[in-house]
Amino acid sequence: MSKVKVNFPRFGSYNVAVRHIITKGLGCDYVDSPPITKKTLEIGAKNSPDFVCTPFKYQLGGYIEAIEAGANTLIQVGGACRLNYYGELHEQILKDLGYDVKFVNMANADFAKPITFYEEFKKITPNLNIKKITSAVLLAVRMVKIIDKVEDFIRENVGFEVVDGSFNKLHQEFLEDLKEVNDKKELDLIYKLYMRKFKNIEINKPKNPLRVGIVGEYYTIMDEYSNHYMEKELAKKGIIIERWMNVSNTVFINTEKETKQSIKNYAKYDMGATAMYTIKKALDYAKDGCDGIIHVKSFGCTPEIDTMPVLQRISEDYKIPIIYFSFDTQTSDVGINTRIEAFYDMIMMRKDVKE
Repeated sequence: MSKVKVNFPRFGSYNVAVRHIITKGLGCDYVDSPPITKKTLEIGAKNSPDFVCTPFKYQLGGYIEAIEAGANTLIQVGGACRLNYYGELHEQILKDLGYDVKFVNMANADFAKPITFYEEFKKITPNLNIKKITSAVLLAVRMVKIIDKVEDFIRENVGFEVVDGSFNKLHQEFLEDLKEVNDKKELDLIYKLYMRKFKNIEINKPKNPLRVGIVGEYYTIMDEYSNHYMEKELAKKGIIIERWMNVSNTVFINTEKETKQSIKNYAKYDMGATAMYTIKKALDYAKDGCDGIIHVKSFGCTPEIDTMPVLQRISEDYKIPIIYFSFDTQTSDVGINTRIEAFYDMIMMRKDVKE
């Protein structure tokens, strides 16, 4: 019997945690998707419906590249928007293309019934040990939270590093070392070690630097290739980047009731997916005195399109600039960077006038 080789779509830095679940919990080999490139998007776009949202195309292209790299089992997740239908469509497209792989769709599982995740995992490893997979998932959850804490610290300081690339280099080392973690004790030691290292990186931060909040659609805001490395471009200009949207805040902390209450003057109904959080954090950034807000989404993301008139009201009420970016297969780095440059010049001039 051939070895089970599992792939999960590339998503920010979180594949390190997914690797742990697959290798330690399921006892399978993990085939990481190759780094996303223009070729990945071209493959995905070629084999996807024209007007499907861009993350669908990224993930399909990544699946095909992973299969070519040796993966024979693919995992997809569910979500609060069209992501819930990705799995069935991806599976059918791959079958039509002639790929003979096992497809496990976690959209069939229910967070309210954890045992349903166990049943889905058993499709990959029939003799799965429930204690083993539970232990692996719990450690992976803790790993995700640590990744988010580290990356929050980086966003706050990376724009002011004295030696260019210091934070990025150490971040890559941190993620590589996470792959070797076996238990909670090792994970906590790695976290403490690297936080000391990050804090020891020399920075030159002015007393009152520019602060920009980023809000928007789940996948695009967290996947740096999808948003054309926007956070790195902002950091080069010496900007503190505030981005609440991550897995820790949206999956592991239930803030739905608080969110609905805080935005009741701007949105009466839930528009789906991450729309409520987009409005809530834009409002928070405006109240907290950020110099500007950037809204990002993939082309055709309906919930985020619905938030845009609301964000414009927040902009008018709090006199805070908001710029909107929509990413698709034709988005140009030059166009993105030109707009970021213009936005930076505007918020810098406004700050100078205020001071």
